Amino acid sequence: MNLISYIVKNTQLPIKGIENTVALLNEDCTVPFISRYRKERTGNLDEVQIGYIVQYKSQFEALEKRKLAILKSIEEQEELSPELSKKINDAEDLTTLEDLYLPFKKKRKTKAETAKKNGLEPLAKIILAQRTDEIDFEASKYINDAVPNEDEALEGARHIISEWINERSDVRNQIRTQLEKFALISTKVVATKKDDEKAQKFRDYFEWSEPLNRCPSHRLLAILRAENEGFIRVKIEIDDEKAISNMEYRIIKSNNSTAPHLQMAIQDAYKRLLFPSLSNEILKSAKEKADESAIQVFSKNLKQLLLGSPLGEKRILAIDPGFRTGCKVVCLSAQGDLEHNETIYPHAPQNDSTGAIKKISSLADAYKIEAIAIGNGTASRETEQLIKRIQFKNNIEVFVVSEAGASIYSASKIAREEFPNYDVTVRGAVSIGRRLADPLAELVKIDAKSIGVGQYQHDVDQNLLKNSLDTVVESCVNTVGVNINTASVPLLSYVSGIGPKLAENIVAYRNENGAFTSRSEIKKVPRLGEKAFEQGAAFLRIKQAKNPLDDSAVHPESYSLVQKMVKDQGVPLSEIIGNKEVLKKIDLKKYCTENVGLPTLQDIVKELEKPGLDVREKAKVFTFNQNIRTISDLREGQLLPGIVNNITNFGCFVDVGIKESGLIHISNLSDSFVKDVNEHVSLHQQIIVKVLEVDIPRKRIQLALHK
Repeated sequence: MNLISYIVKNTQLPIKGIENTVALLNEDCTVPFISRYRKERTGNLDEVQIGYIVQYKSQFEALEKRKLAILKSIEEQEELSPELSKKINDAEDLTTLEDLYLPFKKKRKTKAETAKKNGLEPLAKIILAQRTDEIDFEASKYINDAVPNEDEALEGARHIISEWINERSDVRNQIRTQLEKFALISTKVVATKKDDEKAQKFRDYFEWSEPLNRCPSHRLLAILRAENEGFIRVKIEIDDEKAISNMEYRIIKSNNSTAPHLQMAIQDAYKRLLFPSLSNEILKSAKEKADESAIQVFSKNLKQLLLGSPLGEKRILAIDPGFRTGCKVVCLSAQGDLEHNETIYPHAPQNDSTGAIKKISSLADAYKIEAIAIGNGTASRETEQLIKRIQFKNNIEVFVVSEAGASIYSASKIAREEFPNYDVTVRGAVSIGRRLADPLAELVKIDAKSIGVGQYQHDVDQNLLKNSLDTVVESCVNTVGVNINTASVPLLSYVSGIGPKLAENIVAYRNENGAFTSRSEIKKVPRLGEKAFEQGAAFLRIKQAKNPLDDSAVHPESYSLVQKMVKDQGVPLSEIIGNKEVLKKIDLKKYCTENVGLPTLQDIVKELEKPGLDVREKAKVFTFNQNIRTISDLREGQLLPGIVNNITNFGCFVDVGIKESGLIHISNLSDSFVKDVNEHVSLHQQIIVKVLEVDIPRKRIQLALHK
């Protein structure tokens, strides 16, 4: 099986599209670039489909690399037959491949290895052949200094047979099938940890049992975390008698004196070798599927968060609220630059609300503030109520902004480089304000795991998580586009074809030479060659550029085509942009070439209708119920406004304006069956919820989505 047929088998995508996509990937083209600007070559495959091609291309290459290593190892042992070589080359997955390699793997000292050294392999073959009824007599022939009697000779032979059985792929697959269909996962609390305070969050799993193939990802990850922390023990179980009986049916073909020895060898192989290995394998496989599911949830949440509604270029006053240490206040320019910072103390113990109100009012006037951003952490509600008491001269909107990850950013190298002369409290407040202006531009500076929009992110495969989240960030950044004259190094580094080093070079060039005035000027950045320009230029925007196409998603390679279209319409480019009536008259088929087809032409016209349009909705003000301050204020049956702040496979969490978030279980999202939580709610969506249950001791709130 070659690469293309492997990808076709796993994706069912068109062969031609796969071939061309693989060719483009081999030319170092990025997924965002291919999906947006090479639609004719891929057959209009979208970003997700191209992502699958990347995934299976990587899997196939890893499989081929492993095949070469295995073939080399077996060849060095002088055990590689043409038949075995064909089986290895034909293997389509790692499990089959490793089963084929198992008999040739270098093993640590085993009972079977010792028996072979003692000359008992011929006796094992006699027993397995099942052609003698005088096995004790046969065993007597193998007595030597290391094997004192018939019993030990037979025991050694059984160890060899056990190892042979363990290496049989048909036996392994039979047990795998039984595990996949019927395995139970059960748990038991560690007696000495039962009353441990930290163990209480896992108490649902102190005594638990269910089919492994029905255990949802979040529950399996919770169980495995509880085991890792030493609170419970986990066991995988199947019907051992049935498994052994099936093995006997496959192996025992006679009823002579060899049969009891084969039965003992089968039981030994199953209990000592097969079941421990394959039960670990099935649990590992279940864990991998749970990881994939959790990462998928995290990725969906992160995408929604990154594409959250921006307020845009506004002059913002941002507040990082607090009680004893006060509220850190910063004033930002429309471009997000820090213009002023200080601390106010409106809450206990100082209670200087009058002074705080005067200060905020004067700052709003002095810095022509257009919006106020308040972090949603400690003292958030009290600070919001204080701000709403102020009679501003102008209409200033007040927003509550998520602080998740702000402390991570404020202590990071990026923050220190941006604000070397300010402490973490100032940096945190700046981050809160910038998040309101542009969530994407600010959140890319923070490790995605620290943003808090997933489940069990520290328990899943960390490399897989990082790769998946990096892909999401890259997709979001390139979907929105980046203002090259204001973007930070972290934001630029996610632009197609750019990366961290070129991002640093772009900012250094900008600092030395001033703002970029055209896309062609980007080529002057040191070490930014033709390939990087091809991959990234269309995702980099230049505001107020001489050529309006420089602030659009039209690729520079298509500028001449646009000029031809404009010339044929007999109007200047500035007049055709945004003019739907003129754009409708263009006969796109007239401009089709060997390399440019209707998909690209339609994208160009769509972009000319609204060049540089931000795909994100504008931020909206939201107000919580002002009578709800703590969990004690909640009552069953209340209807409350809330904001979805996390989505999991089992439901979503909602901020109703207090410290504790409430859970809408998946069963309470709709009257009908809910397959995917994301079909009913989205991250940061403003919704109305109904309070179902309040558990104050455990600080748990059960909610339902109000229809």
